[in-house]
Formats: sequence, C-alpha cells, structure tokens
Amino acid sequence: QVQLVESGGGLVQPGGSLTLSCAASALFDSINAMGWYRQTPGKQGEILVARSINEGSSNYADFAQGRFQISRDSTNNTSTLQMNSLKPEDSAVYMCNVEADTGWFRNMRYWGKGTLVTVSS
Repeated sequence: QVQLVESGGGLVQPGGSLTLSCAASALFDSINAMGWYRQTPGKQGEILVARSINEGSSNYADFAQGRFQISRDSTNNTSTLQMNSLKPEDSAVYMCNVEADTGWFRNMRYWGKGTLVTVSS
C-alpha cells in the first residue's frame, strides 16, 4: 500500500514564499528519487518542477532554478519544496512523486493527489 500526502499549498501573494511537504507512507525496497511536478489547469500533463535523486543531487526546471529548493529526508521518506519569489504563473496543482524499487519492479513512480498553489494579489 502506497500513500503520498502533500501539504502546504494555499494562496500566496506574488513575491511571497510557500513550502510544500510530501510524506510517503509505504514499504519500499529503496527510494531512488523524490520530486515535485505541477499541472496547470487547462494544460495536459505534469511538468517537472524539481527532483531530488539523493540528498546531494537535485535538478530543477528553468523556471524554478534560483527560486525553488527541494530537500529530501531519506530516513523518513519525505520531501519539501521551498518556493520563493512566487509568480502568478506558478499557480498550479503541485504533485509529489516518488520513484522507488518495490519488489520485482524497479523505479516505479507513485503520485500524490496534489496540493493547490495559487499566486495572486
């Protein structure tokens, strides 16, 4: 049984900050990566925001570089996304994603339901 729970979304003014958290409750052989994606209403698919392969290796989307910071706690299977200097175009549903080895399967992807972030004045 896999469950990803995101929290921290809400309404924030442009230029403000918001921190999202993701907690994974499941039995994994190992977690290879945790990341955050976002989906804008009216657009297809999820766009990568930030991804942490391990606690020392992360990658960011161009729009997130320098503004967002992802962290990962491997012992607790949690991830946070600190978002600074938020812009209206950052408004989206932010979804936590886990890439994990489970049983026979390797690098399976698990998704949370998402948390809504609205940047507006």
